[in-house]
Parts: sequence; structure tokens; C-alpha cells
Amino acid sequence: MREWTSDDGLVLRYRDYPGRQDRPPILCIPGLTRNARDFEPVADAFAGEWRVLCVDLRGRGQSDYAKDPASYVPLRYAADIATLLDQAGLERVVAIGTSLGGIVTMLLAAQMPDRIAGAVLNDIGPEIEAAGLARIRDYVGQGRSFPTWMHAARALREQAGEAHPDYLIADWLRLAKRLMCVGAGGRIAFDYDMKIAEPFSAVPTGPAPDMWPLLHALAGRPVLAIRGELSDILSPATLARMAVEVPGLESISVPRTGHAPTLEEPVAQQAIARLLGRVAEAG
Repeated sequence: MREWTSDDGLVLRYRDYPGRQDRPPILCIPGLTRNARDFEPVADAFAGEWRVLCVDLRGRGQSDYAKDPASYVPLRYAADIATLLDQAGLERVVAIGTSLGGIVTMLLAAQMPDRIAGAVLNDIGPEIEAAGLARIRDYVGQGRSFPTWMHAARALREQAGEAHPDYLIADWLRLAKRLMCVGAGGRIAFDYDMKIAEPFSAVPTGPAPDMWPLLHALAGRPVLAIRGELSDILSPATLARMAVEVPGLESISVPRTGHAPTLEEPVAQQAIARLLGRVAEAG
């Protein structure tokens, strides 16, 4: 793990898989309750030909927890990633963002368009379905823990079974080991600060912000939008509109998968490979 320091003094960490230096590195930004381990399939598939960086956002994995939970918001995450780019000397990156990470990717494109060489938005778009948000609010920050990995895997299956209807228990075990860690007293728990739920669960007032201009900021570079066929976060209508709003955007659907695809699915990896090919050709 490598590290960088946020402008409010947190030590944040990321995995750095080596790859070719003549291409912009892949920068993987995880979802709300996820961490750098979530992108092991991307690193396994593309590291070597591409340098792959997988971050732990503040409050996740091996990064520091924030003193003020109010900083667990997309604008702050985007500022942290911008600081990483500067401290690591990364002029341009190919951003792969899952869910929350996709929102952060769009924010970065709006704030520093020259730094984004291409982007993958994994099961997220400018409009987020209310049913999916309600489902996430129901479980985030609960602080549950489990005595064994098998208990953890079964609990994860109970929580997210509709998103991965074809998973066997071995698949749930693999996913649990990405999302959880062994904590105090040997109990297994989700690998994030439970206080990330505080700003996320706050009751919003007024209309939802218009995020379409953030998507427009990605225009002019290779963009891939991935949707899980069973997703309750990204609707088919929003995905279709994204392809219209950003000319050249490729959109795909991952069969029998909900929120969010793990990016180990063959159709997802093939699409990411096509996007990377476009980035390489653009130079």
C-alpha cells in the first residue's frame, strides 16, 4: 500500500499495481461501503499492460477515518483524489468508478477535465433511482459483525442476494473477504467507518441536484457506462439517455446482475478492454 495526505491531514492509502509508463494509469474509485480490494478483478485483468491504482477513500479500508463525519461526501472525496493526483504526479488517469466512485469521477471531470483520459461509470448515472437509495440506507452503517467468514458470507447473501442470483457460497465468501475484515476481538465486520452513514442517511431537502452537467464534462474522451441488468440504482432509461447525451459513450448491460457489477464478469472486462484500447489509440 502507498499513501497520500489529504488537505485536512488524513493519511489515505491506495494499492499500486505496476504497469506500462507510456500510458495513463487506471485509477479505481470504489462505492460507498467498498474499498481498494473491490477492484482486484480489474488489477488481475489489466495490470502489467496498465498501471492500476485502487484507492481506499477516507473512512474505508486502510485509510484514516475522518474526525468529522460531515466530510464523508462526494465533493470531499473528489478533493482527496485530486490531491492524490498532484502528490503522485499523475497528469492523466483512466478513472473507473463504481457507484459513488462514478459520481466522484464525474466531479473530477467537471473540475479538472484535462486530467481524465477516459472513464468507466459502473452502475451509476446522473439520475439515481429512489428505491435503490432507500435499500442502501437500510443497511449502511449498521455495524454488524460475525464470528466466522461463513457467517459473514451468509449474511451478505441475505443482504445482497437479489443482486447476484447465481452466486454460490464460494462467490459470497470471496465477496465478503473484499468487503469485510477481521476486527477487534476476532469478529468479522464491514471494512468502513460506520459514520459514513450519517451524511448519506440525512433527509434531503429540496430537489435533487442536476448531475447531467457532470456527465457532459466527460464528453470528448472514451467513456463506458456499465449497468447491472437487475440494478435498482441505474435505470435502463437513464442509461439510454447517457448514450444520447455523450456522443460516443458505450453502454452495456451485465446479465443477471444487480448493483453493482464486480467487474470480473466477462462482458464487463471485454468492454473495459475496448475502452482502454480507445485510450491507447488516442495517446
